[in-house]
Amino acid sequence: MDGQPILEPVASKLALIPYVFLSAASSGEAAIDEVVLDALCAIRLHLDMEVAFIAEFSGGRRRFRYVDSALEDAPIAAGDSDPLEQSYCQRVVDGRLPELIHDASLIPAALELPATLSVPVGAHLSVPIRLGDGQVYGTFCCFSTQPDFTLGDRDLAIMHLFADFTSRQLGRELATERRRQEMRQRIASVLESESFTSVYQPIVHLIDNKIVGFEALTRFWSRPIRSPDVWFNEAAEVGLSEQLEMAAIAKALTILSHIPDDLYLSINVSPQNILSGAINDALQNVPLHRIVLEVTEHVAIPDYSQFGCCLAPLRDRGIRLAVDDAGAGYASFLHILKLKPEIIKLDIGLIRAIDIDLTRRALTAALVGFAQETGSSLVAEGVETVSELTALKLLGVNTAQGYLLGHPLPLGDIAALF
Repeated sequence: MDGQPILEPVASKLALIPYVFLSAASSGEAAIDEVVLDALCAIRLHLDMEVAFIAEFSGGRRRFRYVDSALEDAPIAAGDSDPLEQSYCQRVVDGRLPELIHDASLIPAALELPATLSVPVGAHLSVPIRLGDGQVYGTFCCFSTQPDFTLGDRDLAIMHLFADFTSRQLGRELATERRRQEMRQRIASVLESESFTSVYQPIVHLIDNKIVGFEALTRFWSRPIRSPDVWFNEAAEVGLSEQLEMAAIAKALTILSHIPDDLYLSINVSPQNILSGAINDALQNVPLHRIVLEVTEHVAIPDYSQFGCCLAPLRDRGIRLAVDDAGAGYASFLHILKLKPEIIKLDIGLIRAIDIDLTRRALTAALVGFAQETGSSLVAEGVETVSELTALKLLGVNTAQGYLLGHPLPLGDIAALF
C-alpha cells in the first residue's frame, strides 16, 4: 500500500465511526449482527486494511464469528476455525506478539506462524475483547497483506474503542442466549416432571342457575412461582409452546369422564397450535361436541383464512370456538368479525364495576345485540359481586363465570358439585 489510502479519503472513513455507534443505540437485539459488521467495516476502512474480523475463543480453537473483507478471495470466512495456539490472536492476548504490527515479516515470533508467509500478513492489529466479567471472549482484529508503517498509537486506541463497543454488543447477545437457555431448561424440567395441574372454573347459566361447562386453567408449582401466562409465553419464546400447551390440554381433558355428558370443557389454545395442526392430534379421540376452544385477543392471527381452514375439520365434527377477552382491545373485535365464533367471552375488564359504569354497560349492550344478530352466545368472565351479576342479567347476558359463581377447583373436588 506504500502508506497511501486504497479506499476512501480519511474524512469519509472517520465519518463512519459515529454512524456505527448511532446505529447501535437505535437497534434492538435482533440487529446485533448488523451492528457488529458495521463496526468491522468502519474500522477496516478507517485503517485502510483489507480484512477485519472478530474471533471467538472456544474449546482450544479460534472461530471467526464476523468477517469483513475487501479481498476478492478472502483467506478467512465467517464460521471458519483453526487451532487457537497457531493464531496471532492467542499470542497477542498472552503477550507473545504486540497488538500493533507494522510488518509481520520483520518479527521473528510472527514468522513462527505459517499464515505470516502463506496469506501473507503484512500490517496487523489485534486487541482482546473482554466481557463485562473480565473474561476474554476473543479478539477484534484487522490486517493487510502489505506492511503499513503509518499506523500508530491513535489507531490502536481506536481498535480498543471498537473492541469495547463490540464487547457490549456481544455481552447483550450472550446474556440473551443464556436467558433463553435457562428458560428452555425450566420448561423442559416442567414437562419432564409434569410440575403442573389443571383446575376447573364453573361456567354457569344465570337463568337456570346451573353449571353448563368448565374452563380448564393450568397451575404450575415449579419454581420460580409465576403466573401461567409467564410459563406459556416462555415456552413460546424457546420453541416449546406445542409441547407445553398440548401436555396441559391432555391433562385438562381428564375431567370429561368425571362430569355429566351434557357439560362442555373450554380449553385455551394459541393460534399457532391450531395453525400447526397440533390441536387436531391432541383431540383425535375426544367427543368434540363437548369441547370449546378459546382463542385470546392477546396473540395475533397472521392469516385468518388459513386459520379458518385449519379449524374447519374440527368445527365440522362439532367443536365450538370462543373468542376470549372481548372488550379488552381492538384485536378481540377483529377476531370476532373474522372467526365468527360460537361463543364470545366478555373480558373481566369490561365486567368490573359494570353495575356503576355507563360506558361498560353500553359496550356490553352492543355486544349482546351483536351476539343475537349473529347467533353467538355470551359468557361474562370475572364476575365477583352480586351487583355485577344483576347488571349482567338486566343486559341479557345469561352465562357467566367468576369467583362469585365458583372458584377454580381441582379435579378431586368436581364430583361434589353433582
